[in-house]
Amino acid sequence: MTAPLRVALLGCGTVGGAVLRLLDEQAGDLTARIGRPVQVAGVAVRRPDRHPEVPADLLTTDALGLVARDDVDLVVEVIGGIEPARSLILAAVEAGKSVVSANKALLAEDGVALHAAAAKAGVDLYYEASVAGAIPLLRPLRESLAGDQIRRVVGIVNGTTNYILSRMAETGAGFSEALAEATELGYAEADPTADVDGFDAAAKAAILASLSFHTAVTAADVHREGISAVSATDVARAAEIGCTVKLLAICERVAGEDGDTVAVRVHPAMIPTSHPLAAVGGAFNAVFVEAEAAGQLMFYGQGAGGEPTASAVLGDLVAVARNRVAGAAGAGPTAYADLPARPIAETPTRYHVSLDVADVPGVLATVATAFAEHGVSIATVRQDGHGDAATLVIVTHSAPDAALSSTIAALRELPAVRGVTSVLRVEGLS
Repeated sequence: MTAPLRVALLGCGTVGGAVLRLLDEQAGDLTARIGRPVQVAGVAVRRPDRHPEVPADLLTTDALGLVARDDVDLVVEVIGGIEPARSLILAAVEAGKSVVSANKALLAEDGVALHAAAAKAGVDLYYEASVAGAIPLLRPLRESLAGDQIRRVVGIVNGTTNYILSRMAETGAGFSEALAEATELGYAEADPTADVDGFDAAAKAAILASLSFHTAVTAADVHREGISAVSATDVARAAEIGCTVKLLAICERVAGEDGDTVAVRVHPAMIPTSHPLAAVGGAFNAVFVEAEAAGQLMFYGQGAGGEPTASAVLGDLVAVARNRVAGAAGAGPTAYADLPARPIAETPTRYHVSLDVADVPGVLATVATAFAEHGVSIATVRQDGHGDAATLVIVTHSAPDAALSSTIAALRELPAVRGVTSVLRVEGLS
């Protein structure tokens, strides 16, 4: 069969433009890998006049008409957002076309319905580019580790926040200064809310948890905290105990008396500098996977950008095109486990707490009593300074997050505590 496979490209921004260029530059190799040529049938954009680099006969503003065309075999969606992307993907699969998407927000919100539609239509829905850019991650979770049981996935999945926290650690800058630098260099958007408030990482965490634990997890199931409250003092305190601060996406299968649950959270945390994730700097991403038989695995690379993300899109495009040539869709992920989501209040965590205290006898005993009354055990404690500059720095043992939160609330009410100056979760300490 030599007839070309025809591709509809939805969106032609940074990623879409890179996809279009790579399809042209690598046309010969792609033909050899797939067994048939790949040809762009059309490119749907909102404002064609902004894309002079695209042949005019390919441009259209009618995205729905493009995906419905009889001469289109495959659809690549790089629009982003919920609508019209959802309607366009559903229209494509219902018309019998396999879809490659980079849309983390949509997959985190409505992945179950999209997979069901694709399975019903007998087509593929691939989305490697939705998490961690160029890093081959989702396919290993879905296929290579399909015979294993994944217990935990911990990752740095947002390059903007990792750049900001890395610069804070390297230079001693505060959050605002590091964000301004990230914006100037193009690592942060003009409106950085999705990144710095953790929405981007939470969507990716939902996708990772769904694949890892064979359970439908949405962004609403993910506890989310951003990094805007992380101070230069927090980063300095972390360094004092041999740690660094990272925004982590943490997906865990937690065993309990009533069976396993899935705990998914995104928040800044201190991790030891000896942990592999601690060395991940700048705008890079890395994901650490712990499985029963495979043990510990780490995936590292560029997590964003036009060409890295386009690389993942083209990898998926080759896979679905090969399936198309073979006349069968690949096996999609299964949500057979149906594990309940564990709320953050019940999730075991550890805290690093800094307290501004009065330097008087009995303060330590009073503080320790507050922890004990809430069932929280103290791992380490030290006092810095004297008099008006006295500070207690406490690291707890693991306890339900609700117990730790209620302890912090109680500490704020103690007369001997002038202020709770820093609270950060701690991961990876023995």
